[in-house]
Amino acid sequence: MKKAVVVLSGGLDSATCVGIAKKEGWDIYPITFLYGQRHQHEVEKARLIAQHYGISDHKIVDVQFLGDIGGSSLTNHSIDVPTSGLTDDIPNTYVPGRNLIFLSLATAYAEVIGAEAIFTGVNALDYSGYPDCRPEFIQSMNETILLATKTGVTDNKLSIQTPIIHKTKAEIVEMGMKLGVPYHLTTSCYQGMEKACGECDSCLLRIEGFKKNQASDPIEYQIPIDWRGSL
Repeated sequence: MKKAVVVLSGGLDSATCVGIAKKEGWDIYPITFLYGQRHQHEVEKARLIAQHYGISDHKIVDVQFLGDIGGSSLTNHSIDVPTSGLTDDIPNTYVPGRNLIFLSLATAYAEVIGAEAIFTGVNALDYSGYPDCRPEFIQSMNETILLATKTGVTDNKLSIQTPIIHKTKAEIVEMGMKLGVPYHLTTSCYQGMEKACGECDSCLLRIEGFKKNQASDPIEYQIPIDWRGSL
C-alpha cells in the first residue's frame, strides 16, 4: 500500500480526509500538532479518531512556539474568540504561519517514511477567510516540495492532496456520513470547552453543514440547536 501522511487536527474536516484516504486505499500516517491552541482537547480527539481507524502509528508533534508567538485568539487567551458570525474579513482566529509550518513538518515526515501524499483538510469555500486555506497556497507548497526535498528532486512523487478544498461544509458532512466518518469523536469549537459553544465561526459552519443534510450533529453543544431549522 502507498503511504499517506494525514494532517489530523481532531476536527470534522481532517477526520473526513482520513475517511477519504482510507477509502482510496492509502496506508495512513496521521500527524497532529500541539501548538498552544486553547482547544487543546482536539489532540485527544485526534487520538480517538486514529484509534477508530485502527491506526497505531500516530505522530503528535509539539510546536507550542506558535503559542509563544501569539497573534491569534486560538493561541492567546487574552484575545476573545469572535461570536458575531462570519464576515469577509480575516478573523482573529487566524494563526500566523500555521498551515505553512504544519505542511512543512508533514512534508519532512512524509519524506522520512517514504509517503507519496500529504492529505490536509483545508477548504476554500465554507471557511473563515484564512489565506493559508486557498488553492494558490497549496499550489505554491506543492511547487516548493518539488524544489526543497530529496524526494521531490529524485522521484517527483510527493504531493499535497486537498480533497475537500472546493466543497461546502454540507457537501463535506454528506461525504463523511457516507464514509462512516466518526463525527461523534470530533471537535470543531474554537472555545476549547468540552461542549461546543455553538456560536463561534467554526461551530456555525459545522451546524449549517449538518442542518443542510437534515441531520443532527452527534456532538454536544452548550446551547440548544434546532436541527430542523435554518441558520
